[in-house]
Amino acid sequence: MPNKIDLKGLSLEELERFVTDHGEPVYRGHQLFHWIYGRGATTFAEMTDLPITLRARLAERASIGALAPLGREVSQDGTRKYLFGCADGRQIETVLIPDEGRLTACLSTQVGCALACAFCLTGTMGFVRHLQTAEIVDQVLALQRDLQPGERIGNLVLMGMGEPLHNYDATVKALTILAHPLGLAYPPRRIALSTVGLVPEIVRLGQSGLPVNLAVSLHAATDELRDRLVPINRRYPLKVLMATLRAYPLPSRRRLTFEYVLIDGMNDRPEDARELVKLLRGLRCKINLLPLNEAPAIPFHRPSRERVETFQRILKAAGLLTTIRESRGMDISAACGLLVTAGAEKRLDTAGHLA
Repeated sequence: MPNKIDLKGLSLEELERFVTDHGEPVYRGHQLFHWIYGRGATTFAEMTDLPITLRARLAERASIGALAPLGREVSQDGTRKYLFGCADGRQIETVLIPDEGRLTACLSTQVGCALACAFCLTGTMGFVRHLQTAEIVDQVLALQRDLQPGERIGNLVLMGMGEPLHNYDATVKALTILAHPLGLAYPPRRIALSTVGLVPEIVRLGQSGLPVNLAVSLHAATDELRDRLVPINRRYPLKVLMATLRAYPLPSRRRLTFEYVLIDGMNDRPEDARELVKLLRGLRCKINLLPLNEAPAIPFHRPSRERVETFQRILKAAGLLTTIRESRGMDISAACGLLVTAGAEKRLDTAGHLA
């Protein structure tokens, strides 16, 4: 028997082709799509509206892959960090964040990251590989299986390990599956993709017709400083990046989001705030200020609350919608920029449950 085809990660159109190639009507592809994504089925035996004979043939020819749950940590603030194993033995982290009665899932798109932002632990891993579409989608399915009664994931953010647009094809395919009405049915307005500014892929995303929210990790308002903090700026400097963002086809009543990590004595001065005002003038946008999450391997420090609030006041006085994003999950290294799996030592308990 040849290798089985893994159906998780296939789009609706691909599942339609799969069933018709095996002599089944096209609507069987719709049923498979709904069972795998909409209902989170892990076996063909669960698919009770499919004929028993078809379920048996599917079990012979296909599989439904899944990430392996390797560990879970829960922060004092309720944030949950999950360690998942991939089929090749690689590991990724995913975070579930409680916020005002709803949960936000922070998803990874790569093992490691190639872009080496100066303040991010994930970048210290280097780039290992892209995640496959199935591995991106399955993070959501795995989180859903761990929810308590009455809980639901309301928002998805691609802000975990990796640069989503560096893994463009798998990321966009995963988002299409996550948003499909027969699948997980997340409204695009509830999905945010964060990028450090890969200009050609931003253009592709805008042309794709996938109306997810775009967040740009900015962190500096001059090329001199951004070159030091975000090395990809040397390839796509601010003039190029901002021109691309000004041309980006924003859905009506939506804003671009700019993420700005505040680093003590580096980019948190009043003059830095004023440079940021000039850079963003005229854009329909909002700014999330993130005081640096410190770690021994990061050669920078978190600014004082006074400096953070002064920075915010300057932006708000200029008419820019600006919020301070509080760090979540610091005690379990689940906060922004702290996801790293090198040397992770998390295990299942003896019953095989997440510990």
